[in-house]
Amino acid sequence: MIYYKTNEEIELLRKSNSLVSYTLSEVGKAIKPGITTKQLDDLAFTIISDHHATPAFKGYKGFPFTCCMSVNDAVVHGFATDDELKDGDIISVDTGAILNGYVGDSAYTFGLGSVSGEVKKLMRITKESLYKGIEKAIVGCRMGDIGWAIQSYTEKEGYGVVRELTGHGIGRKLHEAPEVPNFGRRGNGIKLLDGLVIAIEPMINMGTKDVFCEDDDWTIRTADGKPAAHYEHSVVVRSQKADILSSFIEIEAAEKANTNLCSDYY
Repeated sequence: MIYYKTNEEIELLRKSNSLVSYTLSEVGKAIKPGITTKQLDDLAFTIISDHHATPAFKGYKGFPFTCCMSVNDAVVHGFATDDELKDGDIISVDTGAILNGYVGDSAYTFGLGSVSGEVKKLMRITKESLYKGIEKAIVGCRMGDIGWAIQSYTEKEGYGVVRELTGHGIGRKLHEAPEVPNFGRRGNGIKLLDGLVIAIEPMINMGTKDVFCEDDDWTIRTADGKPAAHYEHSVVVRSQKADILSSFIEIEAAEKANTNLCSDYY
């Protein structure tokens, strides 16, 4: 069942998403060669906990960490480890927080140092495709319009759009109905109505769309070993323009201020 949110609930969701955005910005400030994803995960846990919130991912269906830390060819759901990040890596950081009973969820891909030009392009196109999808999150459109906007924009660059994983509804639960695919046909799928809150999250591979799951039963990797990028916003369907509850403003500022990160892919 799809659960449409009241204006009061949307404001609570805005607060939880604001905390997630702040957390991602603080993680972005800390990223550098030599730091481990476990250290970054610990930082995110501390920030969320210090704001009297609960990490939404930690313990969800047995997931053991505060963030999904997906490096290079890991698409999503990567484990935090003691492996050190190095120059040229890209890392998708996906996290969520439960505040006042409502869940925030967002993700951002960071590049360390001398990221190659083709990987920078992958990051840029994936990020732009997120906003292409958000443009269609308005009353009267259909779910397939969101997926088509993302798919058509990324596939024309020769990229692979992951089929096995999708965005989702969000509210009191991390994953609610409906699913929000990053692929689809225009005019297909459920009609979008005012008050629907969804997480739109393009997962785009440089090469093939095919993926596989690691032995940890969580980490999803590209089948060809090429890198993947992942960006996510939680948004409300509205009549004229989608209301974006999460924000990249603080994250992008942290990215530009951190000399260890590349920010010249815009």
